Amino acid sequence: MNLPAIHSPTKAQTPVHIRWMIRRDMPEVLGIESRSFEYPWSEDDFIRCLRQRNCIGMVAEHHERIVGFMIYELHKNRLHILNFAVHDQFRRRGVGTQMVRKLVGKLAPQRRNRIMLEVRETNLPAQFFFRDAGFKAISLLRDFYEDTTEDAYLMQLRYISAESEMPTERTRRKAG
Repeated sequence: MNLPAIHSPTKAQTPVHIRWMIRRDMPEVLGIESRSFEYPWSEDDFIRCLRQRNCIGMVAEHHERIVGFMIYELHKNRLHILNFAVHDQFRRRGVGTQMVRKLVGKLAPQRRNRIMLEVRETNLPAQFFFRDAGFKAISLLRDFYEDTTEDAYLMQLRYISAESEMPTERTRRKAG
């Protein structure tokens, strides 16, 4: 599946290594979390989530420094991103795109065929990032968050196989 290219004209792309999150990553993850969100998760929130069987944490490393993370849940036919952030000094440098691509690589037509997530109505940078990565807002969730009365957009990226992206002979003839 191909994702649209997301480029920043001002900063070079940062190559990262994406791996499973481990306990000793928590201080760096919490630092990124607290700098990224007005209502950040606590360490207990992360631990409670990651102790669930279907919850997975991943980190993006650059020169042995954690520069991004994502927490997602596995469901029967979808992946659900619960938390996703990139260190403020590494934003707009391809780190988030590489993490999304890693997750997209886990999709398959017969199994988990979409990725879902909620984005705060006021979080325009995240809305634009995920839109540019191929996600579409599919509904508005009223009064979604426990910490505020803010609404959220439910966004989704569906799996599209390479074969279905290619025009068939019949559609090619119709197109000209």
